[in-house]
Amino acid sequence: MSPLRAGRWIAAIPMAALALATVYPLVFTANVAMKTRREYVLDRFAPAEGLRWDAFATAWSSADMGRYLANSLLVVSGSVALLLLFGSMAGFALSQLRFRGSRVLYLACLAALFIPFQVIMVPLARTLGQAGLIDTYPGLILAYTAQFLPFTVFLMTSYYSGIPAEIIDAARIDGNSVYGVYGRIMLPLGRPALLSVGILNALFCWNDVLIALLLMPSAEHRTLMVGVTSLRGQYSADIPTFAGGVLIAAVPVLVLYLCFQRQITAGVTAGATKG
Repeated sequence: MSPLRAGRWIAAIPMAALALATVYPLVFTANVAMKTRREYVLDRFAPAEGLRWDAFATAWSSADMGRYLANSLLVVSGSVALLLLFGSMAGFALSQLRFRGSRVLYLACLAALFIPFQVIMVPLARTLGQAGLIDTYPGLILAYTAQFLPFTVFLMTSYYSGIPAEIIDAARIDGNSVYGVYGRIMLPLGRPALLSVGILNALFCWNDVLIALLLMPSAEHRTLMVGVTSLRGQYSADIPTFAGGVLIAAVPVLVLYLCFQRQITAGVTAGATKG
């Protein structure tokens, strides 16, 4: 065996182990969801005796997972729309427009990336409470927008920095205003980055538990991930039903990732390859 092939095999072994460690929890959860409570108690690791969908049906109907799914779709859609709008506008301004304080604003956005949510969650909750936005969809949408906007601005600024300034100058000579340049030139050119950032922000908002749990205390306004966490207490003696709820929450994320994995990878590396 040549040294090159031997090196590839050596590199493949830890990668295969990592892939197995990533896939195994999903397979284990699916196997548990197919079991009855008796099967799980007798041997949680043994394969299920058959394909049973009772756990999924119970989690969907009895635990009101349908309502939680609709809440998550509404909040995630609104948050991503605002993030793409404000993030693309700020990225265009910080990368292509020269104005006093632009560098300071960009550095402030970078600094905001390093502030954990736990540091600002009490002031945020008090501010939203004084505005009457606690336990409302607009309040959670605004919280997600504020939390993930620095990340969006950073990636959009990095992407727009790679667009030649001559394109912007030509558009201005043709009579376009700043808003015309943004709408007619920057948005079409930034479509790949917008898709990548939109998918990443959708994943961030979908998987969040802490912000939604803090700002949406009532059961009817819970998001899907908060609903899944509540299943652990509600069905503590019925682990297959809990596993079915976990899979219901995971399927949309898996489908989104499998369909747009290239765009997600491009979004993650945008800051390192642009500007």
